[in-house]
Amino acid sequence: MDNTWGNPIPTFEEALALPYAYDAGGFDVIVVGAGHAGCEAALAAARLGCETLLLGINLDAVANMPCNPSIGGTAKGQLVREIDAMGGEMGRVADRTLLQMRMLNRSKGPAVLSPRAQIDRRRYQTGMKQVVEKQERLWLRQAEAVCLLTEPVADHKEPEAESAAPRHRVAGVLTRNRAVFRARAVILATGTYLEARTITGEVIVDAGPDGLFPSRGLSASLLALGLPVMRFKTGTPVRVDGGSIDYGVMAVQEGDAEPTPFSFDNEDRPDWPGIRQTPCWMTWTTPETREAVVDNLGRSPLFSGVIQGTGPRYCPSLEDKYVKFPDKERHQVFVEPTGRDSIEMYLQGASSSMPEDVQARMVHSMPGLENVRIMRSAYAIEYDCLDPTCLWPSLETRTVAGLYGAGQVNGSSGYEEAAAQGLMAGINAARALQNKPPVVLDRSQAYIGVLIDDLVIKGTPEPYRMMTARAEYRLLLRQDNADLRLTPIGREIGLIGDARWERYCRKAAQVETEIARVRALRLAPAAVNPLLESLESEPVSGGVAMADLLRRPEVTYESLAPADPERPDLPRAVRDQVEIAVKYEGYLRRQQMEVDKLLRMENAPLPADIDYSAMPALRLEARQKLNKLRPANLGQASRILGVSPADKEPRATENIPLMIAHIEALIKKGHAYSIGGDVYFRIRSFKDYGRLSNQSLDKMLEGVR
Repeated sequence: MDNTWGNPIPTFEEALALPYAYDAGGFDVIVVGAGHAGCEAALAAARLGCETLLLGINLDAVANMPCNPSIGGTAKGQLVREIDAMGGEMGRVADRTLLQMRMLNRSKGPAVLSPRAQIDRRRYQTGMKQVVEKQERLWLRQAEAVCLLTEPVADHKEPEAESAAPRHRVAGVLTRNRAVFRARAVILATGTYLEARTITGEVIVDAGPDGLFPSRGLSASLLALGLPVMRFKTGTPVRVDGGSIDYGVMAVQEGDAEPTPFSFDNEDRPDWPGIRQTPCWMTWTTPETREAVVDNLGRSPLFSGVIQGTGPRYCPSLEDKYVKFPDKERHQVFVEPTGRDSIEMYLQGASSSMPEDVQARMVHSMPGLENVRIMRSAYAIEYDCLDPTCLWPSLETRTVAGLYGAGQVNGSSGYEEAAAQGLMAGINAARALQNKPPVVLDRSQAYIGVLIDDLVIKGTPEPYRMMTARAEYRLLLRQDNADLRLTPIGREIGLIGDARWERYCRKAAQVETEIARVRALRLAPAAVNPLLESLESEPVSGGVAMADLLRRPEVTYESLAPADPERPDLPRAVRDQVEIAVKYEGYLRRQQMEVDKLLRMENAPLPADIDYSAMPALRLEARQKLNKLRPANLGQASRILGVSPADKEPRATENIPLMIAHIEALIKKGHAYSIGGDVYFRIRSFKDYGRLSNQSLDKMLEGVR
């Protein structure tokens, strides 16, 4: 770590006292890192009225895609549509710069349909940089932040219970060139740059992604502030010369004939995407690939102990696949373009940290790549990040007021996860400065809510990747209804303009009106039986409700059009909403009931200064984690590992009922009261309650259970 600056967390005055340091000005919000998280954070803060500074180590790498040149995918596509629904930028830029668009999981139900786009990485970078450059109240500046400036919280007092009360307040940043920037809030969006090093076989280089400079110094600031720092690892595959590939032996993958855009701005626009889509291809590893890997495992930095960081479980390197899945004969490798003006091709599924000579042997063993020319070698990259349990759900750090984290610095992986966190961090930093409450999406509202809740409540032992399986209510959190779920929130925040809002209101009204019409409509047998026979569906003997027909798996809204002559001419997006709402009505109603149960837990608040150590009936691990993470409500408490009923530890199932019983006991004894399900405490903490009696908790709760 870089100790050039002496005190890793100087005050503004101490930083100015350094040789050659100068006052570079003040901002409401400074965003450190101009990747996907940083761009969304800076744009959101500026659009909400904050004077914002966006710092990037290299402005030619704004919104860079050092790994896969794609956006979206399973669960990730839902995140991008949610970002767009709330007024973020990723979806709009992706729609302008895509090479190919596909809807994944079409053979499955609507709950897991996910859009994915192959992206022209350089045009995406240029497009996002232009948006940032044109945004009012936003200044893009090339500089490396090396220190956080802080000031002590003047009225900080150690509470009786262990707490995460802020001990410091962020005051700005110091750059390597000795510029001292003042700020009321700082958002860290450092990606994989913090104390980064790249590893290719025996070659280790202090570098960030794509051979760029790493970030030095900020990790020392985080450690000095008492924030927990972890070491993670990710990787990327080789890039090859597309002109040297034999595509004839590979399977081709074309884009969708009727692609679905990420941005609701482009929904049902006849002129979108306005391009000829570029195909991708697929090949496989062979026994020779396995042999190349197995023969050289001793040279693999992943297994020799050179790599210390924890890698992603759900995106393993090729050598890791052969070790973890020795019985699998072959693995898919997708050959994907990186840009319309480049011959460089990306080998998705073949990331590696093997030495270059081994990489060449691996690649040349795959069909179609026997004579390929490698343009860029694969590498692993290690970097520092925060343990995200040090964050509030607003993404502000618990112990440093005004300091936020977004993206891979929070332990996540992926451009989409980063952009989602950046959007929320930018929103909440701006709202905090405007004395407004934070926006925290819950697990029933958005994949964004699932993502952040998982990170800050459960933490992550490895780079976190969003998956549909992580969302309990994924039938409600579909990619197609992200606007209906979140655009009203974006409008209330101030990120949705009038034109977008008018389109949303028109669409919502059309959906509601058509659902009501379909539910009320009855069709005669003569009108529907020929259609049903053509669909191999059982005919009807009498009049039938259109909604009942639509619930049949083989019947679609479109297929019933000939029997429904009064049907209005509606956009495809509206028709899709109507079909899903009617066909899956029972499942949707059942899942909404589960959400209502969740919300009852989420609406049961816990006092901020509660002392869980005074609850002897709780398991020790539960008490320790509850004291550390300070859940705001019973819902959050129920998801903490060691507290959750889902834990394998038998007594974990007792923790939440015991906490509820403890609160009920307080109410019964008159030390708390309840209004509309919310609990209000007349005492400062459960420690005070514990002093009322020497009896054990079990004794105190007798007669309450």
